[in-house]
Amino acid sequence: MTVPSSVPSILLAGCGKMGGALLDGWLASPTPPRLVILDRHRSRSDDTVTIVRTAAEIPADFQPDIIVLAVKPSAAEIVIDALGKALGPRLNGAAILSVMAGRTCETLSDSVRRAGADIPVLRAMPNTPSSVGAGISGLYASTAATHEQKSICHDLLFAVGDVVPVENEDDLSVVTAISGSGPAYVFLLTELLEKAGQQHGLAPNVARRLARGTIYGAGRMLDDLPESAEDLRKAVTSPNGTTAAALAVLMKPDAWPQTVPKAIDAATKRADELAG
Repeated sequence: MTVPSSVPSILLAGCGKMGGALLDGWLASPTPPRLVILDRHRSRSDDTVTIVRTAAEIPADFQPDIIVLAVKPSAAEIVIDALGKALGPRLNGAAILSVMAGRTCETLSDSVRRAGADIPVLRAMPNTPSSVGAGISGLYASTAATHEQKSICHDLLFAVGDVVPVENEDDLSVVTAISGSGPAYVFLLTELLEKAGQQHGLAPNVARRLARGTIYGAGRMLDDLPESAEDLRKAVTSPNGTTAAALAVLMKPDAWPQTVPKAIDAATKRADELAG
């Protein structure tokens, strides 16, 4: 594969759900980055990517611009140590972009120094719609990151969706709770709508199409129209109509107005706990 010289070289460490979502989005973009994937569960390489199972197998002539850490948070130190041993001086020529929940720039920087390097760490929280180019990511860059490194990381995330910079690293815990975990909340709502339709006699395929089409259409309206979510809700809610009857249940004080903030609080707290 021939690529422009301006295309960055990316080492993707970990290709599970999030790493895989990013990879799918990058490969679908018009100009994918040069890619080496470090993942012990994958073994196929082709003209688009090189896949290695251990850090020692990273090609000797590969100099990553950005190392994307997409492994489990508990494995971060092990992977960074292995990269330090395998890359040697090449590690100092890179920056790290972590897409792991919870792990702070400070703790990751400590691990990098123990591996023999002193390089910038950036953190992002993308979400799984990145695999279809519809993701959204919160991005935090430490002060040590150069403008070029920030730009590359922004472009990597922008290739799979929208990017929202955050000024404070602590904000990423809330980003994780809102958008990182958010697709699961939408999928749960879709699942519940499907089941309710079936309970009221709809055929499973009919309930599925109606539920999914509704979520998709509502999302399109939120994205395409300037009105707030509240205004759009009110516009579809006729007084004493069917929507009002349903919302009277969902908007009881002990229903969504209470449970949704509790859910976000729980996810935010867990993200903070993962930070240690």
